[in-house]
This record gives sequence, structure tokens and C-alpha cells, in this order.
Amino acid sequence: MAGTWYPGTAASLANVVDSLLAGVAETPDDLHGDLIALIAPHAGLKYSGPVAAHAYQLLRRRSFDLVVLVGPSHYVGFEGVAVFCGDALETPMGFAPVDVDAAAALIRATPLAREHDAAHVREHALEMQLPFLQRLAPAVPILPLVMGHQTDATVRALADALAATLLGRRILLVASSDLSHFHDANVASRLDRVVLDRVAHFDADGLQTALEANPDHACGGGPVVAVMRAARLLGATGAKVLQYADSGDVSGDKSSVVGYMAGALGCFTS
Repeated sequence: MAGTWYPGTAASLANVVDSLLAGVAETPDDLHGDLIALIAPHAGLKYSGPVAAHAYQLLRRRSFDLVVLVGPSHYVGFEGVAVFCGDALETPMGFAPVDVDAAAALIRATPLAREHDAAHVREHALEMQLPFLQRLAPAVPILPLVMGHQTDATVRALADALAATLLGRRILLVASSDLSHFHDANVASRLDRVVLDRVAHFDADGLQTALEANPDHACGGGPVVAVMRAARLLGATGAKVLQYADSGDVSGDKSSVVGYMAGALGCFTS
């Protein structure tokens, strides 16, 4: 997506990311503490970048050993989770190194996780997270995961495998998801409110039930539920919705919008 959904040169991309982060206030007092997971959107930076910045600004003055990226598959249908086992992913700002040992450990932990490069070739859900990570945590390796059919069995297996393989490490989980697509803003708000409420209540089971009843709530609902479940298993005790907006806030067209949210999960001070 370099040169279309985000700038195609390192300097321009860095400037855009810095500008988006500068538009977000410093971490509120009730978000100090251990950060375990983020929820961030994955549209073009012009549209969802201001919302994503509310999640990624929490990385300021925090450090991690590994960032696990979990997103939906927009282009390839398959069962399970596609693990990227290559050395790195590249953006105009350089290479984001992949933790190949963590990738191998996850594949060993569950038969639903496997190497499946075709699922990563065109996928933007993870790519759109990289500019923020490369600006705020450039040396931290990543583990890129794309979820195929978002069944409850896959969601639960991924959450359990992540917790089993990552316990004891300083990790950050990132669920990449946009919310409802191409409804008018009033309908979108009602659909999106279900996701916001379930995240705010740290209710992964309730969100899974809502998604099974109506998958239109989110394109990456399965990754969000998996990350919520894994975060709890890794010690998270609370969740916060940080920001919500829709594409019409940028385009001015409220007749057909895409919803975006930013969220955080961890052990916060209040």
C-alpha cells in the first residue's frame, strides 16, 4: 500500500505518522500500568490514522520484546491462522524483523497455525500497523498472523496458543480491525456500539456471540476476540476504548462509512 494508502517515501511517511501522534494527548493517568494489547484500525492513514494514533501513542516510554500482529484475511479464504515465517516485512521506513522462533513456537502449539505465505501477499490489515510500530518501536521484532475463517474454534485455539507460547515475555498484542462497512453513519454507529461496549467491558465471549449473530459488526472481529482472550490469559485485567470515528469524519460523506476504533487492554492504574 506504500504510495497509495500511506506515503511512499521514508521521510514523508515519518512526517505523517509524527503528525498523527502529535494530534493525540499524552497518556491519561488511568492508562498508566502494564499495556498488553491494542486494538487498531487498518484503513488508509488519511482515514483511520487519527484513530490508530490514539492506540499507538501508548507505546511512548514503554518497551517490549515482541509485537504480535493479528488481522483478518481480506483476499484469501482458508481455515486457521497464517503465520508469516520470513525474515522481515518492508515499508519505506525499512525492514520490520520477524521473530522466526516465535513463529515456529506458535506453529508447534496449535495445528490451526501454519505457514501460508499467499495469505500475506496482498493483505493490508497488518501492513497498516507497521508505520506506527517502525516509528515508535523500530527495533522490536514482530510476529505477523492473518486469521482465515473467523470461527470460534480458531479464535480460541489462537488465544490459547499465544498465551502458552508468550507467557513471561514482554509482549504487545495488536488486533487489527475496522468496524462496520458501508452503512450510513447512524446505522454504523449502532452496529459499532456493540463492539465498543463489549471491548469496554472486556467481554470477549459477548463479542464473539455478537459477531456470530451479525458478522457485519467488524471485519476483524475474530482477531479482536482472540487478542482479548489472549490478553486476559497473559494477565490483563481491564480494557479501555480510546477513540471512535468513521470515514465520513474525514470525507464528509456520512451516507456510506467505515467505522474505526482504538482500544487498549492491560493492567491499568484505575
